Amino acid sequence: MISIARSGARPLLTDISNRKQPDMKKILITGGAGFIGSNVALKLIEKGYYVRVLDNLSKQIHGDNPEETSPLFRSIIGKVDFIRGSVTSREDWLRALDGIDTVLHLAAETGTGQSMYDIENYVNTNIGGTAIMLDILTNVRSLDVKRVVAAESRAIYGEGRYWSSDLNSYVYPEERTDEDMSNGDFEVKFKGCDTPLELVATTEDSAIHPTSVYGITKQVQGQLIHLCCKAIGIDAVTFRYQNVYGPGQSLSNPYTGILSIFSTRIKNGNEINIFEDGLETRDFVYIDDVVDATIRGIEVPEAAGHVFNVGTGVATDVLTVARTLMKSYGTEVPLRVSGNYRLGDIRHNYADITLAREILGFQPKIDFPTGISRFASWVDSQEVQEDRYDDSIKEMKEKGLYK
Repeated sequence: MISIARSGARPLLTDISNRKQPDMKKILITGGAGFIGSNVALKLIEKGYYVRVLDNLSKQIHGDNPEETSPLFRSIIGKVDFIRGSVTSREDWLRALDGIDTVLHLAAETGTGQSMYDIENYVNTNIGGTAIMLDILTNVRSLDVKRVVAAESRAIYGEGRYWSSDLNSYVYPEERTDEDMSNGDFEVKFKGCDTPLELVATTEDSAIHPTSVYGITKQVQGQLIHLCCKAIGIDAVTFRYQNVYGPGQSLSNPYTGILSIFSTRIKNGNEINIFEDGLETRDFVYIDDVVDATIRGIEVPEAAGHVFNVGTGVATDVLTVARTLMKSYGTEVPLRVSGNYRLGDIRHNYADITLAREILGFQPKIDFPTGISRFASWVDSQEVQEDRYDDSIKEMKEKGLYK
């Protein structure tokens, strides 16, 4: 028998509560029914952890009936203590934190484009939810949380790190202008530099200048966690994940996850619209490597007080992603490099993972070709999802954010 607690009701623990032992390591994962959270939860259970999950089972990710429509949620049912609730609810936080040693805070609104018009929701969830947690940890002395691990995002950097031969120094370009991009000029620029800038890996001490509401919320979230946890003697560890992908990610969410969006377009036989000129790049990191890095952040004592990039250190352009996916599926669909663009998007960013390697012993094991092959094999085994991409574009056009 599996029981699920609803927000506003006393939590009903699933049947694993009977197996909890006093010496078990007890962790709360917010957003634990999501892509990263569910994968981390299952791995921690293998390692002997008691795992509690707080998740609101967002329709955008899990569908109308999560017990049937969400493979991610189904994968953890009966294996974790589950509370259906929200990180914006103080009451839900209080129930979820009771008896917990470590918090892995992943619950967040995550769409860069969507954040530019769903502003109140993104701020309330990402910043407000974190503030409630920290307020409780500061003021409720009966709790015994020893470490908070949380997801920031590579979005906090805005444009990545570049080398200027003109200035003989690293530079951090500001957000690209609507005027330049409307004229088909998508490259970044920096005042005083006539020679094209050279993209280099972004380190954790790089300038932070987010270009989206989402990026700003994740910046503030990370700063709050490190500041407040240090003040009350709790370890804080945060991760700036690059573009995470792999089997299990939502194929029906049109707001985030370029591999999922492209895959759903291909499976429905629809044209893929490539923004800008298709040469914009991202650092795609496989879910198993993200899980590995995250658990190291939970377990490695020396991780306390640090922020870590999590990626592969390899930049891959969007055109390559689309072509690789079509080849993997053995399906050709029209590929249109449209020159369209979204305000808030960045041109390039890939991670320098030296710090994670040195302190956590982290080394990504899955390269992009291998990861894409595994991801595509999984997609082939799934029911073809409704393609809602055009709905997301319509929303952005109505807000004046899609050009």
